[in-house]
Amino acid sequence: MMHLLDLRGQATTRAELLALVPRAQVDPASAAKSAASLIDEVRVRGSAALLDQAERFDGIRPESLRVSSEDIAAAVAALDPGVRTALEAAIERVREGSRAQVPGPTVTVVADGAEVRQRFVPVSRVGLYVPGGKAVYPSSVVMNVVPAQVAGVGSIALVSPPQKAFGGSVHPVVLGAAGLLGIDEVYAIGGAGAIGALAYGVPDLGLDPVDVITGPGNVFVAAAKRLVAGRVGIDSEAGPTEILVLADRSADPRLVAHDLISQAEHDELAAAILVTDSEELADAVQAALPGLVAATAAAGRVEIALTGVQSAVVLVDDLGAGAAFSNAYGPEHLELVTADPEATLELIENAGAVFVGESSPVSLGDYLAGSNHVLPTGGASRFSSALGAHTFLRSQQVVKYDRPALHEVADRIVTLAEAEGLPAHGEAVAARFS
Repeated sequence: MMHLLDLRGQATTRAELLALVPRAQVDPASAAKSAASLIDEVRVRGSAALLDQAERFDGIRPESLRVSSEDIAAAVAALDPGVRTALEAAIERVREGSRAQVPGPTVTVVADGAEVRQRFVPVSRVGLYVPGGKAVYPSSVVMNVVPAQVAGVGSIALVSPPQKAFGGSVHPVVLGAAGLLGIDEVYAIGGAGAIGALAYGVPDLGLDPVDVITGPGNVFVAAAKRLVAGRVGIDSEAGPTEILVLADRSADPRLVAHDLISQAEHDELAAAILVTDSEELADAVQAALPGLVAATAAAGRVEIALTGVQSAVVLVDDLGAGAAFSNAYGPEHLELVTADPEATLELIENAGAVFVGESSPVSLGDYLAGSNHVLPTGGASRFSSALGAHTFLRSQQVVKYDRPALHEVADRIVTLAEAEGLPAHGEAVAARFS
């Protein structure tokens, strides 16, 4: 079912591995022109443009773009008890995981009377995007809202596409999750226009601009985030989901197949990759897939994802070579299913989140691990991190010198200022002692 990439017996450089890794053909730049147009419409026409875009892309014109507090409260009351219990458990676990990401203040004394303090200050206001589309994502509400709250953000706006099935409002389970977290500023807007609305504000809607925008979305959302980055902070340009399973002969092929399918059900462009040094495991997983795919609810899109160019079974000589391939790929989700997964972990450098051992599947991280499931995709884990409390914090350096401490370094400051051709810098210091 999945195409085979056999790297056994090949000595590949990092550059060659980067060229070999399978990728979905998704480029936010291809949607940039359309996204820019939609953002400009919102900047010029405000809520009228958002209503037109909802009608055009979501098939309905909402009666109100802002969801009322009463509707949010009603959605909380209407939550299925089992769903509510699961969401509350996820909230508590993600809250615990996020608390560990908030660094404490530090003071560095560089000399007598001379100190540099580090303090971490939350941004004032954030905008959180929760996608619609093929699935419902109350878990994304949890993953975006909780770390912002833990960081101390005082103002949070949540946007999600209007749902035709619910009269143009946000999906009620998404609303219910927002209500559980105390979020009362929710807008039924989606796509690139929603990103523009968060970045620039919509005065006639009472939507103030935000400082940071987070949350996954389609290629137009990713393109819009790229366009507004710099005006606001963004978490990442989320692309289609990815799972890479690094396994040896000790792995259960049926469980590996289930895990590949679990991410493939997200989207036809989802990437599912098995990297193994066991040809027997590779064959057994391939043999298990057709029956398991046929039995799953989203069989159509799972099959397309697994047979796409972005998915593959990769055969390598050993786990060291497998780890090198994984590091070049930089997966969003990495599962280590080996005889000694902790030892394998020591070989790993790049991954959005790592799931160690058979009892730590990616599905656990999607909901209740306590980690965050908003993760870098498309190889971005080589230079970026998962969403967390740190996403909403800024490090500030606070400098405090007393007069003797400044006097001790005054001559050196003057010397360096003159060497750089900036004598007024030195004069500003010397003036304090003249």
